[in-house]
Amino acid sequence: PKTDIVFLKVHKSASSTVMNILFRFGETHNLTFAFPIGGGNQLFYPQHFLARFVKGFSPRSPQRFNILCHHMRFLQPEVQKVVPHSAVYFSILRNPVQLMESSFAYYKGTSAFSHAHSLEEFLSHPYHFYKPMDRDSHYARNLMTFDFGFNPDGEVSTERVQLMLKAIEASFDLLLISEYFDESMVLLKEMLCWDLDSVVSFPLNIRDSSTKSPLSDTIVEKIKDWNRLDWEIYTHFNRTFWERIDRDFGRERMQREVKALRERQAELARICLQGMSSVAPEDIKDSSLQPLQHGTAKILGYNLKKGLDKETELMCRRLVTPELQYSSALYKKQFAQKHP
Repeated sequence: PKTDIVFLKVHKSASSTVMNILFRFGETHNLTFAFPIGGGNQLFYPQHFLARFVKGFSPRSPQRFNILCHHMRFLQPEVQKVVPHSAVYFSILRNPVQLMESSFAYYKGTSAFSHAHSLEEFLSHPYHFYKPMDRDSHYARNLMTFDFGFNPDGEVSTERVQLMLKAIEASFDLLLISEYFDESMVLLKEMLCWDLDSVVSFPLNIRDSSTKSPLSDTIVEKIKDWNRLDWEIYTHFNRTFWERIDRDFGRERMQREVKALRERQAELARICLQGMSSVAPEDIKDSSLQPLQHGTAKILGYNLKKGLDKETELMCRRLVTPELQYSSALYKKQFAQKHP
């Protein structure tokens, strides 16, 4: 199994669920994580990543970390200073239309969105609300482009788009697609030589559907235009994703693997979860499993079954622990005061 990994966590793209998979694998295999100085879950985002943001990094000591997965704005030469050269790089993309709708709810408090009553109003005259120089403007336009380290306000010329796609292809071994999450996990498992249980997950940091709004065709087109760079990235890598499946896997084998993954997930839901599915935040009984609530989004969580034996309880708890709590527990474990 591969143990040196860089995951570029792209916002609002099922990346918290992927983080949980990496946290669990890292914890069970005693791997080290590249944590931000001072803890937390942001490597000084939205600045471009620098190696010195990582706790325990020193240019003089050659210490490398196994897993780099916390929020960062990608800058490969700096990333290479903190992970081994053999590290596998991957990220995850989401359709920019749904991504924008999700960001508008989740980041409602940001300067670009806070004064717009609706996504429609924002898109009808975006420059009325959006100021590229605002510190948090990146949440409102071409968010994936930004996370990959590029300028979200850059011109959309064929040449520039090609350069951007080539740069991403040169840096990353695999780009997952959140709309095809299970297929993505099968590809990831294959690339990392992991077993099935390592990539099984329950969806984390997901919104209650009552806070989602359906989008008209007009709005969809406006979102694509406003996020044209993201749209170019997404359509290109959605295509290469399926080309990779056809080339390396075949659709039939992929269907079999996805079926096995879903069956195992359902089995774990039966073992671990009360009611076998997610619940509203106010119905979460264990406060340590309460996900962070943000913007106007309503983030769901889970209740574990009572009376599980110790080992099962630990396995189940790891599967449903929200990102912030899990990250902080791993941080404490990694930097526990080492007594002589």
